[in-house]
Amino acid sequence: MVQVPFVSAEDKVTSLVFESENIELDGKGESFQILVSGLTTSGQEIDLTHDAQYEISNSDLAVFSRPGMVESVKDGTGFITVKADGLLHRLSLEIRNAAQRRPMNFENDIVPILSRFGCNTSGCHGKAEGKNGFKLSVFGFDADADYEALTKEVRGRRVSPGAPGTSLILMKAIGRSPHGGGTRLTVDRPEYNMIHDWIASGMPVGTDDDPVVVSVEIFPKARNMQMSSTQQLQVIATMSNGRKTDVTRLAQFQSNNEGLAKVDETGRVTAADAPGIVAVMATYKGYVNVFQTVIPRVGSIDESPNFSERNFIDKHVYDQLKNLNIIPSGEATDADYLRRIYIDLIGTLPTVGEAREFLGDDNPNKRAAVVDHLLKRPEYADYWALKWADLLRVDRLKLGRKQSYEYYKWIRGNFAQNKTFDKIARDLLTVEGPVRENSAAYFYSVVGAPNERASTLSQILLGIRIECAQCHHHPYDRWSQKDYYGMQAFFTQVKFKNSSLGSIIYVDGSPETKHPRTGEVINAFALGEEMPEEMPSGDRRDVLADWMTSKYNPWFAQNIVNRTWAHFMGRGIIEPVDDVRLTNPPTNPELLDALAKDFVDNGYDMHHLVKRITQSAAYQRSSEVNATNERDEQNFSRFLFKQLEAEVLVDAISHTTGITEKFEGVPGGSRAIQLWDSAVPHYMLKLFGRPARTTVCDCERVAEPTVGQVLHVLNSPVIHDKVSHVGGQISRLVEKHADDNRLAEELYLTFVSRFPNADERQVATTYMAEKTDRKRAVEDLAWSLMNSLEFLFNH
Repeated sequence: MVQVPFVSAEDKVTSLVFESENIELDGKGESFQILVSGLTTSGQEIDLTHDAQYEISNSDLAVFSRPGMVESVKDGTGFITVKADGLLHRLSLEIRNAAQRRPMNFENDIVPILSRFGCNTSGCHGKAEGKNGFKLSVFGFDADADYEALTKEVRGRRVSPGAPGTSLILMKAIGRSPHGGGTRLTVDRPEYNMIHDWIASGMPVGTDDDPVVVSVEIFPKARNMQMSSTQQLQVIATMSNGRKTDVTRLAQFQSNNEGLAKVDETGRVTAADAPGIVAVMATYKGYVNVFQTVIPRVGSIDESPNFSERNFIDKHVYDQLKNLNIIPSGEATDADYLRRIYIDLIGTLPTVGEAREFLGDDNPNKRAAVVDHLLKRPEYADYWALKWADLLRVDRLKLGRKQSYEYYKWIRGNFAQNKTFDKIARDLLTVEGPVRENSAAYFYSVVGAPNERASTLSQILLGIRIECAQCHHHPYDRWSQKDYYGMQAFFTQVKFKNSSLGSIIYVDGSPETKHPRTGEVINAFALGEEMPEEMPSGDRRDVLADWMTSKYNPWFAQNIVNRTWAHFMGRGIIEPVDDVRLTNPPTNPELLDALAKDFVDNGYDMHHLVKRITQSAAYQRSSEVNATNERDEQNFSRFLFKQLEAEVLVDAISHTTGITEKFEGVPGGSRAIQLWDSAVPHYMLKLFGRPARTTVCDCERVAEPTVGQVLHVLNSPVIHDKVSHVGGQISRLVEKHADDNRLAEELYLTFVSRFPNADERQVATTYMAEKTDRKRAVEDLAWSLMNSLEFLFNH
């Protein structure tokens, strides 16, 4: 990312800059959003659109409906004078055919209005059953059906060509008839006039020769913004006949991070008071484009400390932080790193002995050494199999006990032998033969329909959500129904049959897939590819697997590294990790590209990826904030607090108390991270967000703390019994260590993997000395440590 200079209070605007010097409006109701930028002495451009004053040389020619939005009134030429920040500039203005509309077309002219004002959203008339007897296709994907509903249903009462102003659609929109959606328009708005004129002209549907939208552009495409500043956007649509038209009034806008910047319905972006990277989407007629802004921290840095770069990750992170005017936190202590890496890599706390050994080791390479050691432990396979069993839906309620266990064993085996991820994906996609010998086939049992397999695997392996494209064009991305059914066609051959070898998965025939609206035959093709003229021969999944695992695939490697990065760092470079789309770009694209390339170059090796991330200075950073990064939660300037996952927390409580948890139907001594069955009943696992595995969404696992969780750890009789158990860890420590100072040390190493500081040691030893019941005093100390943020969160 290019270094962006910081705009100081002394920075002055030296000239005005415009996206367009010549404004041409051709046709009735045409408009144009002028963007006024000020070029400062530091070389920055700042938005002045809403601060400027506008004057038209001939006031009869046009009007301004809001700052910078000029609308045609009558034919003629002139100029617009723009005054801003003490500067003046003139733009030429030409208006043609102001009293005559272009040939009207329902899909081009009316559907965008229904979309802009929310009429065809899933919360209004676009929902499955419609609303109050009026149903529109969601987001206007089926214009033919919408035309029928608007002009012919309820005996045509929604439109009145003889008296357009009395049409029900207009009367409700302006609030003159009862309307659940409230007043949406006023009679002086161009959108009202457009619908009025369309009705008056006989509700033309348009012709196949009418131009259609082929792309949209957003201006500016990117800009540095200061905290609390604003930026007006402009959206230009290009038609199939080459004509460009301003559609800012009818475009819809959405920010991908409203905590950093919001955007209103007019396309005006307002930055918040926190630093970061934000993308703002503009959509029109199913086409989308993105404005991206960098919001640096306000303030100066007298002298930026020198930080070491452990590998290529750190350069990309540091470049971003410099761009945002942020100083990263320092390095985590050995104790914090040890606890962090144990939890993140094997979902298990270090023992007291492991902690003592690591903290006493002066080997400068001990952090890398502990990662190598943990990758070989069985808990690594246990923990990562648990994570991927959630995604791949190891569901006993659907598969049965034996089958779901075999499915889980296949997943765990992949991590135990460090099978490369391209091979895992290929095995999953192309599995065939006896199911009992090919347990990946259970995925096809738990996700039974071809369309569900396509959308589920796209989300898991690519991070792309295509499910909504089953019914309509994806509202925030480029995926159409054709793309969706092209992916579905890869899985329509897959079948099961019984044999002497048990159930067998195989492919058979060459079934057709048809577009549900047009009836067009859709040949199997991957996302972003062109549909072939013929259906692939043989097992179509082989074609998908080749494409999926190709080093040229733009999503597969990025998805795996982004998911892995999010696990270790607390959030993805793309967040949410399973919502990759044009309108949700990575916050640090250079970092994501570099990680993906390194992953591919090293054969999709998960151990290599884990080492790359955990050996970086970014991962080994302290969670303590400084004055520059206390508001940053996006750019990895510090380690983010992460609540322990349900299974990890339950195991941590058993580990520290020395009393194992007994899970129903599971052998004694089993740990929570080894539970292959997510349906094993357990109150605490459910309370702390264990997923039910009913969907593929990463969001199914609840990671945010709740009041119920806090109260449970504070008051749970089960936890109390573990802490006070006569055969538990606390009792053993009390019996073993007569010295209160050593006992305090053992408690801190047990619960938070570090030695107590002087104050903590003094408080603990004083408390034990003051109490007549020493064991009860130690239990109190253990309970307080267990309820600390240091225990409940990874930090």
